Amino acid sequence: MKAKILVYALLALILATVHFAEAQQPKGVPRIGVLSRGLHPSDSRAPSPHNFEAFRQGLRELGYIEGKNIIIESRYAEGRFERFPALAEELVRLKVEIIVVDSFTTARAVKKVTTTIPIVVAGGATQIGSGLVASLARPGGNVTGLTNISTELLGKRLELLKEVVPKVTRFAFLSDSDSEGSKAMFKETQVAAQTLGVKFQLVEVKAQNPDLDGAFRLMAKERISAIIVSPSPGLNVSLHQKRILELLEQARMPAMHPNVSWMDDGGLMYYGANTLDLYRRAATYVDKILKGAMPADLPVEQPKKFEFIINLKAAKQIGLTIPPNVLVRADKVIK
Repeated sequence: MKAKILVYALLALILATVHFAEAQQPKGVPRIGVLSRGLHPSDSRAPSPHNFEAFRQGLRELGYIEGKNIIIESRYAEGRFERFPALAEELVRLKVEIIVVDSFTTARAVKKVTTTIPIVVAGGATQIGSGLVASLARPGGNVTGLTNISTELLGKRLELLKEVVPKVTRFAFLSDSDSEGSKAMFKETQVAAQTLGVKFQLVEVKAQNPDLDGAFRLMAKERISAIIVSPSPGLNVSLHQKRILELLEQARMPAMHPNVSWMDDGGLMYYGANTLDLYRRAATYVDKILKGAMPADLPVEQPKKFEFIINLKAAKQIGLTIPPNVLVRADKVIK
């Protein structure tokens, strides 16, 4: 009899423990995956402010509280693109309902792993006809989100850089040779270069272990005096950004950068979409999909906010004076 009572007591204790553990786990809470090519925000080398914090802010504005009515699983490739498949597969195994990514290149890697889980791009260069989205209005498939129209803005970036250095006639487009859109972006910018009457040269490096020093030696040999940095994902990793900025300072060479994170590291100029606004708006896609919308039917949206940033401290370091007519057009001036 005593043995039976002991068994029942043990069973009751086990059941109580199970029920308690289940009570600790939120039921029916959507799990969202985040996959970034960059560094973990806790890494001291990561740019600040962190873009995905803006995404979380967007979720909070929509009433989502992390850990209560939404769970976010974040994974960072830390500049190693070969890690994408394993990280994407890990998120799929976690049964996330949506995967939010930082570029269309990241989206392509995820799409190779899943064609059913919705993928939301939180701002990347447009990839029409790449197999990811059929059109901005009706993307089709499982990929949607926001484009930063960075490719379309390259001509304007060259124009602004030319205004800052009116006597320079030889410019370079520093790009990632592994990027599928590298040559297309160069051709797009070359049209603007012809209009401005300047020589525009393509200088490519490998995304993995790029020979940046060699690229700058080549530009010195070609007497190139200013550069446009490509928005290709291979170069827009903090580790590469910092080395490029060091080489630019050594060469006393002005540059127009493709992302506002470069300005946090000491870049000279940025013109383009307000990146934090794009990431904040990505939260609305998550909200719509969780409420039943299909990614195939959600149009890819373009930027609503743009910004022109000039870093006077960086200009001083390379002995450059920003013309007053350009300076007054800046939305933000770093002193």
